[in-house]
Amino acid sequence: MRAIWKGPFIDHYILTQVDLILKFKNKRFISTIIKVWSRHSIIFPSFLGLNFAVPNGKIAFLLCISKNMIGHKFGEFVATKKFI
Repeated sequence: MRAIWKGPFIDHYILTQVDLILKFKNKRFISTIIKVWSRHSIIFPSFLGLNFAVPNGKIAFLLCISKNMIGHKFGEFVATKKFI
């Protein structure tokens, strides 16, 4: 659990990439996929509708951020273990 006074954690790389995409608001940039290595980063409301590639240790899975994902972490949506 993270202390409230610290605020939510987000990797600086993710914020710069999202700001770049939202700055231009071009269809070419909207369809781009942002690679996320920081699975413990929080999903912000400004990420709504963007595509992210989140690794599980072997391959990266594509996530399209929806309204229900806001406030959760990227790692919650990609399982790292394969259940047989």
